[in-house]
Amino acid sequence: MRVILASSNKGKIKEIQDILGVDVVPYKKILPDVKIEENGKSFKENALIKAKTIYDALADSEAIVIADDSGISVPALGGEPGIYSARYAGEGASDKENLAKLIQKLQQKGIKRTPAYYTAAIAIVGKEGQQTVHGWMWGEVIDEARGDKGFGYDPMFIPEGFTQTLGELDERVKRRISHRSKALDLAKILLKKMG
Repeated sequence: MRVILASSNKGKIKEIQDILGVDVVPYKKILPDVKIEENGKSFKENALIKAKTIYDALADSEAIVIADDSGISVPALGGEPGIYSARYAGEGASDKENLAKLIQKLQQKGIKRTPAYYTAAIAIVGKEGQQTVHGWMWGEVIDEARGDKGFGYDPMFIPEGFTQTLGELDERVKRRISHRSKALDLAKILLKKMG
């Protein structure tokens, strides 16, 4: 079974590979010119768009394509950044720029700490069809960055039941509680059924 990942995000690639326990090949290594247009209205739709785009471009019925669409939602900001988490500060924005924009938005509203949650939608596309699973992690965001572990919005997110941000917590703790880990545990079951 050949598992292709419809992502080029190094943080996601490592995390997905570690949790699934299988080698995954980032699609850019095989299909460097394929562009994925994320124009869905939900994490699930975007994950399916990514997985189907790569699966169709591969033209390899034995391949299985996994795609993740995930992000953070802050109800006090109307659910922002939500599905725009990876490009919150604009197309091609870095993790640092996206993080800075969310912190700035909180500061503009005078919010020091507020509930937030991460969502991960994992889509799997293969010759048997397509499946999606979800995982969530609840907690709060703060108006500053603390810690240098993880990626994305991790330095400003404090998971429920903890006092440290994901940027400060040990990687093993993060893996145990993360939205992506929860979704990938479900995806692992689907992958076994698919071969």
